[in-house]
Amino acid sequence: MRGKNAQLDLFAEPPPELDLAEDRALMARVPECVRFGTSSWTFPGWAGLVYAGRPSERDLVDRGLAEYAKHPLFRTVGIDRSYYRPIDSETYTRYAEQLPHGFRCVSKVWSEVTSAVHPRSRAPNPSFLDVAVFEREVLEPIAENFSENVGPLVFEFAPRRSSELPAPAEFATKLDTFLAALPKNYEYAVELRNRALFTPRYVDVLGRHGVGHVLNFWERMPDIGEQLDAPGVLTAPFVVSRLLIPPGHRYEDRKGELAPFDRIVDPQEKMRSDIERLFEACELLGKVMYVIANNKAEGSSPLTVRALAERIALRTRATP
Repeated sequence: MRGKNAQLDLFAEPPPELDLAEDRALMARVPECVRFGTSSWTFPGWAGLVYAGRPSERDLVDRGLAEYAKHPLFRTVGIDRSYYRPIDSETYTRYAEQLPHGFRCVSKVWSEVTSAVHPRSRAPNPSFLDVAVFEREVLEPIAENFSENVGPLVFEFAPRRSSELPAPAEFATKLDTFLAALPKNYEYAVELRNRALFTPRYVDVLGRHGVGHVLNFWERMPDIGEQLDAPGVLTAPFVVSRLLIPPGHRYEDRKGELAPFDRIVDPQEKMRSDIERLFEACELLGKVMYVIANNKAEGSSPLTVRALAERIALRTRATP
């Protein structure tokens, strides 16, 4: 078994190393409390940006996290696969072996805990907001093998049809009961996909429990700036922002338009400006800021991260 600092080559013959001097100098000007990362790390199109040589997707699934974590742009990563099924202890052990100490990941919680209905049958889901299921399926494997690298755990509530959507007050009450019962030794954040649920009462519930609101850039939510304007919305000692899909676009269409994710195709100026505003707020309040970029936001999440880091670095240099 290899230790955390072991070199994990993607090829039998190591490819030439990337020249990361400029990115290293850039991130030296970005405060340590700003943690940029991407949604997953398994994209062969990032060859030459993040990975040397021409690794396959299989290479990156098996061993790419170690190379990703050594790249100076990244101080976190989004683990998305945990939304679709629980991650087992063996997989967490493999991840931990590839990550340096203190490299905190933003992980999505299994959708069985956050889905009120089953996606195909639309039948009520008995595991919805079930604390016992969450502890058994999500927390136990993390506690066994991943405690040094676990960061905020994100409860993503998938978009619901208007006929299935609860009253905002009812949702806030159920969320309040659920959050009150969670173990207190982890960081939690909630991501909404229905703007109707983003209410002052919802924000109050998060604040009561020190749970974060995920400021997401997503097709059917208010933009990040509008979310940031909600009074008291920075409800935890940390902030998570996830940059996903621009308004008016859909996931599958966006994937086809932007693959293989090796360049910026559709820059989102307002989104970038909003992240600058979010940084200012986090700096003022002394909060850690996690920003997770998806390829579908602009075309290439590593290049989105670089563009955001350049803005933060300029602002930091200009501010006494």
